[in-house]
Amino acid sequence: MAFIHLDIRCLYTLLICTAFGSTLSSNAEIKVNPPQDFEIVDPGYLGYLYLQWQPPVSLDNFNKCTVEYELKYRNVDSESWRTIITKNLLYKDGFDLNKGVEAKIHTLLPRQCTNGSEVQSSWSEATYWISSQGNLDTKIQDMDCVYYNWQYLLCSWKPGMGAHLDSNYSLYYWYEGLDHALECIDYIQAKGKNIGCSFPYLESSDYKDFYICVNGSSESQLIRPSYFIFQLQNIVKPLPPDYLSLTMKNSGVNLKWSIPRGPIPAKCLIYEIEFTEDDTAWVTTTIENEIYVTRTSNESLQLCFLVRSKMNIYCADDGIWSEWSDELCWKGDIWKEILLFFLVPFVLASLFVLVVTCLLLYKQRNLLKMGHVPATLLTQCLDSTNGKLKIEDGPTIPVGQQVHKESTGKEMAFCHSPPLFLLPAGNVAMSL
Repeated sequence: MAFIHLDIRCLYTLLICTAFGSTLSSNAEIKVNPPQDFEIVDPGYLGYLYLQWQPPVSLDNFNKCTVEYELKYRNVDSESWRTIITKNLLYKDGFDLNKGVEAKIHTLLPRQCTNGSEVQSSWSEATYWISSQGNLDTKIQDMDCVYYNWQYLLCSWKPGMGAHLDSNYSLYYWYEGLDHALECIDYIQAKGKNIGCSFPYLESSDYKDFYICVNGSSESQLIRPSYFIFQLQNIVKPLPPDYLSLTMKNSGVNLKWSIPRGPIPAKCLIYEIEFTEDDTAWVTTTIENEIYVTRTSNESLQLCFLVRSKMNIYCADDGIWSEWSDELCWKGDIWKEILLFFLVPFVLASLFVLVVTCLLLYKQRNLLKMGHVPATLLTQCLDSTNGKLKIEDGPTIPVGQQVHKESTGKEMAFCHSPPLFLLPAGNVAMSL
């Protein structure tokens, strides 16, 4: 009886071991190798690298399965990896070549090929470094690139602190669509040294990585190259808005301006308005090309506005603010100022003319009462009659003769042309 119980236990043990062993053997049989010949290749595009590999060996058992690859890569010292799942044997991306590049890849077998469990191979790794020739302080400083009004690109830099006087720099650029990297053809120079580059028209360059390398040459030292990656739409600097206009409405002001000239679509712009009311100021933004501002007081003496523009988040991840527009101001007492400016001088001038006229009329009246013509007035009359004095209803008397006329009912008139003086009737005697 004891032997029967022993046989049953052995049978159970044998069955369990057989089942467990078959499971282990089935899992142990499903293995896959990592990709072969994994490498990082530099085609000479200033940071745009190829990550390429070959399929793993021994895939005969998985001919009906679609093999995938999990690729991870980053610049050395970066905090995070970028991860890509792909079925291809090549992947391309841009890297900062001022630092090294590291990547790793392994093979993935999908669950439908492994009875419901995903199988992964071990990792295959690769690295890439640019030769670090030259001291670090020979690299250029303060690289600055601005894409003015989405039309022309301008980059500038300063020489490295440790660069010798005979050092000079050259700029090369590339973006997807060019067959190879190109050198700048229009350098900006200072004292015979290249300090910047004005680029030609860049066809189909927007929304692509734009790669730049600035290296140098010197007879006495090696120059460390510098690498940069831009997206041109993120460094666009528009023109400032113009043709600002103000319209007063009730207790507020409606400000309107024209969209900056150039190829930037209106939908790609955002505006910043600086509003100053008397001694207070604040800033606001809008996507429209007009804004209504409510005054804090109806007795405001002065309102001033400045406007500038920038690429918005619908067309760029970032952008550069334009310069401020010309200032436009409204003054509450402008008509009073105009009246004071023009009316006061006018009133003073009018009073002066009136006083002078009154004085002249008063003096003329006294002269008429006295019956005496001053010599100066007579001289003026003689000049106007070519030296002859004409007496009304009488002959022309040459200058230099005694003039004496008695009249009982007539008046003597000198100079029919202005000035005209009428003397009262009576005995008049003049010595010329």
